Amino acid sequence: MAHRLILGIETSCDETSAAVVRGGTEVLSNVVASQLIHSDYGGVVPELASREHLRAIVPVVREAMQRAGVAYKDLDAVAVTEGPGLAGALLVGITFAKALAFGADLPLIAVNHLEGHIHAVLMDAAETFADADPLLALVVSGGHTHLYLASRTAGGAWVYRNVGKTLDDAAGEAFDKVAKLLGLPYPGGPWIDALAAHGTADRNLFPFVQIKRKASGNKAAKLSRENLTHDDPTRFDLSFSGLKTAVRRYVELHNMGDAIARRAAALSAADPVKARPNDVAMSNILPFFDSETLNLIASFQNAVVKNLASATFKAAEHFGARGVLVSGGVAANGHLRFIFKNCAAYAKLPIAFPTIALSTDNAAMIAAAAFPKLMAGAFAPDTLEPTPQLRLG
Repeated sequence: MAHRLILGIETSCDETSAAVVRGGTEVLSNVVASQLIHSDYGGVVPELASREHLRAIVPVVREAMQRAGVAYKDLDAVAVTEGPGLAGALLVGITFAKALAFGADLPLIAVNHLEGHIHAVLMDAAETFADADPLLALVVSGGHTHLYLASRTAGGAWVYRNVGKTLDDAAGEAFDKVAKLLGLPYPGGPWIDALAAHGTADRNLFPFVQIKRKASGNKAAKLSRENLTHDDPTRFDLSFSGLKTAVRRYVELHNMGDAIARRAAALSAADPVKARPNDVAMSNILPFFDSETLNLIASFQNAVVKNLASATFKAAEHFGARGVLVSGGVAANGHLRFIFKNCAAYAKLPIAFPTIALSTDNAAMIAAAAFPKLMAGAFAPDTLEPTPQLRLG
């Protein structure tokens, strides 16, 4: 049964991806087409994302099949992301997957994008956590920041309980917004990670933000920098909007606006790269930054990571988790990995991250998450439609 092949399709946001995975763990191919067009707008434009998915879906799936060296008759199922994500983007992947499954007479499996991120770690760390139950999983990206208590059923399937989430901006969203505020290229998260290494973090610049829920029972959360605690000890929620605002206030108080505008114009003219940082790109971009800005970037990144680590390991201790999983695009952040590994060592808990290639959105994680569903015969109906606000747990 472990040799079964699943074709995964992922189109939840701005990555068109297809992958063939054997037995839920062995990646035979994983093709990802990134939509660089959004860099001109400083963020993902939903209409453009849908159009780019339409252009890319056929060649991406064809290439994934060719790289894997398999034919459609060799597949056991087609898996596709049903949500959460952009409605139009999801619709492209689901429509293609439904047509393919129908034409090839294959079962269709619907996968929650968030569960896919968790399986991006599990597919490589299954042996590490073979006897560890429950696990505390942090899914942190540009669109999501969630904490899940993950447990296995007797049949081997995973079930999830949400024990924490961001109440406003996702951590990756905060990275991108602060990067834009400082005149950095989009996507800004990788640039902040690269530039922070050249600055010194001031741990007192951005105090730790804790959350107190109103005694009236109102769903709204009240943010405070005082030493407050949750009235619900089973929730480990987060907030990053305040950190983003603190950076803006710092920029205003230190009159950095003109310098940022000049930097943004110079970077646009120099066009260092519209991709992720590398040695060439960094050599082009570093001359535009002074020590104060680099220290500000390092301080902001440190505050975000420390908030994530605090909530994660407090939750792990509270629920008696026997291991920690960190997944999502922000899991590729070097400072986050360093801090989380140190926290895990102190807590004496095993910890795992996805490979860098599997940190961002990809179809291999969708196919991996679909494998337990294939074994259980949990197939999607012919009426499957996108669920943009789909929840996990």
